[in-house]
Amino acid sequence: MLLILVAVKGFSQDLYCTIQIQTPKIQGVDPTIFESLKQSIYDFMNNRKWSGYNFKTEERIECTMVLTIDQAISSDEFKGTLNIVQQRPVFNTDYQTPLLNMVDKDIHIRYTPNQNMEYADNTFSSNLTSIFAFYAYTMLGMDFDSFEEQGGTPYFQKAKDVVTAAQNSNEKGWGSFDGTKNRYSLIENLLNSSFNDLRTFNYRYHRLGLDVMSKDVMKGRAEINKSLKLLKNIYNKRPGLYLLQIIIEAKRDEMINIFKEGDPAEKSNFLEIMKDIDPANGSKYNRVMR
Repeated sequence: MLLILVAVKGFSQDLYCTIQIQTPKIQGVDPTIFESLKQSIYDFMNNRKWSGYNFKTEERIECTMVLTIDQAISSDEFKGTLNIVQQRPVFNTDYQTPLLNMVDKDIHIRYTPNQNMEYADNTFSSNLTSIFAFYAYTMLGMDFDSFEEQGGTPYFQKAKDVVTAAQNSNEKGWGSFDGTKNRYSLIENLLNSSFNDLRTFNYRYHRLGLDVMSKDVMKGRAEINKSLKLLKNIYNKRPGLYLLQIIIEAKRDEMINIFKEGDPAEKSNFLEIMKDIDPANGSKYNRVMR
């Protein structure tokens, strides 16, 4: 298996992104193509100005992207999956809280060594550049939403534009007909006003909850406890909503650790809501009682 790891050390624009490429099943392909691909993705994500915001070095959005290539269709055409983990700092602490922890299973790319990843908004030049541009804008939106309610809308709209431009590409993951767990579904959920409670949860949980806990643990945890009802509201509307599942996956372990220190009423409310909306993982939530 080939594992390639690059961490950003120097100057970057908006993102502070670690790139990994794994090829556990690939044989007979020159490994230097994956080294070149890794460098191209690194440059594309970290050296491009994705937003109009002037990020300070310590404000850059931290993420890890693991591209696992499972199939080599030819020497320059590959299929696989992409795992995206995005983090955000909590005020006055060294702790990084997860905003996203998800897997895109519809990765189909073409790449030749030393190929430049060219991208322009509202155009589709390749599936490779469009996929990574989509997640760059989505991560910006998630980050801004966590600091200001609905603050990520301009970036989610940019991500939607990437989806729109890719509609005629015949590539999987961009269309509503591809299923309910893809890039189209994710951005539709984020921009659909019917599901705004999830974006409000992002803001209240992080800005009014976690960021407050460094100074007032009980106040911050109480706000997080109250924000759980927003998840319940969405579950009652659409139990299998993709965005709801993504948020729960990212926050599950963290919430369990938070409510381990809660009072009996907070623990009871947490268990009732989370076991209801995440029944497949119901037994995991019992850890708050230990």
